[in-house]
Amino acid sequence: MKGIMIQGTSSDAGKSFLVTALCRIFSDAGLKTCPYKSQNMSNNSYVTLDGCEIGRAQGVQAEAARQEPNAYMNPILLKPKKGTESEIVLFGKVFEFQEGNDYYKKFTLNEGIKAVRQSLKYIEDNYDVIVIEGAGSPVEMNLNDREIVNMRTAREADVPVILVTDIDRGGSFGSIVGTLELLGEDRKRVKGIIFNKFRGDISLFEDGVKFIEAYTGVRVVGVMPYLRDIRIENEDNLSTNYYYKSNFKEKIIIGVVNMPYVSNNTDIEIFRFENDIEIISVDQFTNFNYLDAVIIPGTKSTIPDMKYLNDTGISKKIKDFYREGGFVFGICGGYQILGEKISDDLMVDNNKISEIDGISLLPVHTNFEKKKVVKRVWGFVSHPLLRNCKVDGYEIHLGVSRIKGNNDFLPLIKTEYYEEGLVDKGFKAAGTYLHNIFHNDEFRNGWLNIIRKSKGYQERPIVETNNLKEKDYDALAKVTRDHLDIEYIFSLLK
Repeated sequence: MKGIMIQGTSSDAGKSFLVTALCRIFSDAGLKTCPYKSQNMSNNSYVTLDGCEIGRAQGVQAEAARQEPNAYMNPILLKPKKGTESEIVLFGKVFEFQEGNDYYKKFTLNEGIKAVRQSLKYIEDNYDVIVIEGAGSPVEMNLNDREIVNMRTAREADVPVILVTDIDRGGSFGSIVGTLELLGEDRKRVKGIIFNKFRGDISLFEDGVKFIEAYTGVRVVGVMPYLRDIRIENEDNLSTNYYYKSNFKEKIIIGVVNMPYVSNNTDIEIFRFENDIEIISVDQFTNFNYLDAVIIPGTKSTIPDMKYLNDTGISKKIKDFYREGGFVFGICGGYQILGEKISDDLMVDNNKISEIDGISLLPVHTNFEKKKVVKRVWGFVSHPLLRNCKVDGYEIHLGVSRIKGNNDFLPLIKTEYYEEGLVDKGFKAAGTYLHNIFHNDEFRNGWLNIIRKSKGYQERPIVETNNLKEKDYDALAKVTRDHLDIEYIFSLLK
């Protein structure tokens, strides 16, 4: 099929970033472009319009390609859960839970490879070109006879491979040579090498390029600089950096609670577009006196994370912070944590604790059930301070939260069919199952202006992030065109 695959010498080499760039470049050339990753492992997910769950990175790449995301772009999503167990999401729906050994013994070369072939056939029939992302390294020798995400996918799609390495980490030359040596027969499929995240004067690296081309016989397609100012959402926790600084005098400092099982923390990355917002990661050593607001993000295992917050004293700090006038917002698992009680009689969320008290800022009791909720949501904020503010996003959760009657609280969102979330009358404590709620520009601006006003700061206008994201996709494409041999990459497309 017509396409190309980006593989890396390691995790976080920049594969997702480069796939995103190529998706925009091919789209600019008038090609109907489909991003693809056969198997993704991440708790940062995206819900398609038809209620299917895929990796967040493929949702972002589809956006760069100007295409609507669908489950064929990421037919297999692994969501790590308890211990070595993962939830297998197959074509957007929960398939089953498996231990790592069982996954590779029973799934990959059965249902897994069938899903790869089915999705590749669909993409070949419906798109002009495919841009495939690998995972980790293609030479994990203990898994290569069962893997379905690197060279086996390249063979199934019959596409050339470009190998990318993170030079910022050091050891790139050894990583490239070692990877090519271990590839065996698949080495001939590698048609290019990209050095990524280079700092300094790229002209000083010419000898390095000449060496690697002479030693390996593989063409260096280019050297990508280390990019700081292009804001593209990250794929997973490994590459997520919460530390966003602001030089504004009247700035708002938001603390994001760091937990062992955090998920969908890309909900927070949208704040990078707000110039007066500073984000820090909250742990047991954080001084809450410096914070204006605290966000508790989603979690893949709410009860163990609640226990962690209790054991470290963070839960008490959050409660004291709220009582002293601070703003607290919980998303999905964070919403459950802000409630009064969390129950897991069926041992769905964890396998040790059947019930635990929450932080108790919201009169909510959550009980875990086996049925998973995955859906897109549209509605309006019902709180007087942001009344009729339109919001949309998606829900992904197992727990069912029931609100205990309390006149001091209001539903946060009203949809056509039900009320969702909870907020106090001052908007100081709020929780919702709605991921991407802060991606709604009007809502995010309204919430931030409530905080700004409480501090005596001037309110700020809405930042329209869709336009800014488009500019960043275009900027990423331009930098990529400037530093890679794009004509050569186009020549590799079959």
